[in-house]
Amino acid sequence: MAERADKFRLYEQSVQAPDHEVKFLDQAYREAHGRAPVSLAEDFCGTFAVSCQWVKSDHRRTAVAVETCEETLQWGRDNNLAKLDAGQQRRVELKRQDARTKNSHQVDVLTAQNFSFWILKQRSGVIEYFQAARSNLAEDGMMVLDMFGGAECRTEGLSHRTTIQDGKRNFRYDWTQVSFNPINSDLCCSIGFSFPDGSRMQDAFVYHWRLWTITEVREMLIEAGFAATHVYWLIESEEELEWGRCETAPSDASWTCYIVGLK
Repeated sequence: MAERADKFRLYEQSVQAPDHEVKFLDQAYREAHGRAPVSLAEDFCGTFAVSCQWVKSDHRRTAVAVETCEETLQWGRDNNLAKLDAGQQRRVELKRQDARTKNSHQVDVLTAQNFSFWILKQRSGVIEYFQAARSNLAEDGMMVLDMFGGAECRTEGLSHRTTIQDGKRNFRYDWTQVSFNPINSDLCCSIGFSFPDGSRMQDAFVYHWRLWTITEVREMLIEAGFAATHVYWLIESEEELEWGRCETAPSDASWTCYIVGLK
C-alpha cells in the first residue's frame, strides 16, 4: 500500500483544512477592516489547496499561488485546479518563484501556512521575506502566518500518530520531532504514513526549520514595516473553539496560533 500511495494526497488529507483556513482569513480581515477580502496570495503554496478553496468561496475572489517546486505545482494542477470549473480556474494564477520576489500584484491577504517560512533560519532572511510580502500587499493588506510551540516541540523523538479515514480504508499519519538544537533553535521534523498491510512510507516529508517564537516574529514584522500585529489563539466559547485576538495565553505544552501583520 505504501508503494501505491500518493504522498501529496496523504498530506492534504492529514494536514490541510482549506475551508477552515479560508474561513479564518475572512474572519481576521473583516475584524481588521470591516469588509470581506477579495484577493489572496498563498506563499510557499505547495499544492495550493487554499488558493483553490479561496476562489470557490466567492465568485469575486482571485488567488496567486507561489511555489518553487514544479513537481508540487503540477500535482496541484492535476488534482486541485482540475476540479474547479473554467471560471474558477481563470481566477487562480500560479507563479513558480521564490516567495521573496516582489511582484506587480498587490493583494488583500497574503498567507504563508504550515510553518513554511521557518526554512529561513536567519533574522535578516526573515525580515527580507516580510518586506517583500509587505510590498505585495494592497494598502490595507494583511499577512497571516501560522505558528506552533510549547515545551513538547523541543523534545527529540516525540511522535504524534493519528488515524485518518480514507473512504473504506484508513492510514496512519506519523509526525516525528527528529532533533532540536537549543543553541540555535534548529528543528528537524518528519512526516510518515503507515498502512493496514504493515507497509510504511517513511520520511515522506522532512523539514529543517528554525523554531521561531511569537515574540521574535512579531518584532520582525514591525522591523519589516508592518504597522501592527495581532495574535489569534484558540478560545473556548459556549458552543465551540474559535480563534480570537489575545495578548495573554496559557503556557500549554503544545499550542498553535496565527500571527497577523497589518500593513
